[in-house]
Amino acid sequence: MANLAGKTLFITGASRGIGLAIGKRAAEDGANIVIAAKTAEPHPKLKGTIYTAAEEIEAAGGKALPLVVDVREEEIVENAMEMAAETFGGIDILVNNASAISLTNTLHTPMKRYDLMHQINVRGTYLCSQKAIPYLKKADNPHVLNLSPPLNFEARWFKPHVAYSIAKYGMSLCVLGMAEEFRKAGIAFNALWPRTAIDTAAMDMIGGGQVSKNCRMPEIMSDAAHVILTKDAKEFSGNFCIDDEILESIGVTDLSRYRHEGIKEEELLPDFFV
Repeated sequence: MANLAGKTLFITGASRGIGLAIGKRAAEDGANIVIAAKTAEPHPKLKGTIYTAAEEIEAAGGKALPLVVDVREEEIVENAMEMAAETFGGIDILVNNASAISLTNTLHTPMKRYDLMHQINVRGTYLCSQKAIPYLKKADNPHVLNLSPPLNFEARWFKPHVAYSIAKYGMSLCVLGMAEEFRKAGIAFNALWPRTAIDTAAMDMIGGGQVSKNCRMPEIMSDAAHVILTKDAKEFSGNFCIDDEILESIGVTDLSRYRHEGIKEEELLPDFFV
């Protein structure tokens, strides 16, 4: 089976949650993980920093490079990419995981919050992709993976939270366009999205601690990402993947290990956009 041994992954927002889980799964193969996130000091409500993430990555078997990165700042992103390449000899994979969320309707979304979501989700994804591409062109099997939804333009996915939906779909539109733009260069651009809500610190903040038990664990996303990132980049690009469908494609149909104990499949909360 293909693995990520020796590969260098630049993962935004990797100090916790899905980003960290993807990093730890790759680390099990012996990959190098660049933890590109803002949290250098402990957050009062969100556990984990780039340094605690680095410890977890190395405990899992990989090498870690924790970098304080604000994906809104071009110079910071450029410098981080350069440092990653100097440290590990290149960049093979970019995972655009960093994201901001506000499930508010039009009249209750301050423009400051609108700007934050678009600067991190869309602009951050575009910026990180742009700066990574020169390095990815030199890699053997280069991949970009955006944590964003399939392009489903039904009004019901926009009505409750127009600003957030636009911001997440913007990430998916990057996949749509860049997959074709860089197909001849052999760089794969794909999106991955969960079927159900995922148990992360962000979910706790949105729904309170009571909802977490009805979410799947982040490892379903990290295992699905691993499947995508080990595919031939020239053959698998421009796809909008759902976690359970990707796992089913390799014969994994029993998803019980991704559920909390005592929770039935029908009790899981569905995610947005699917």
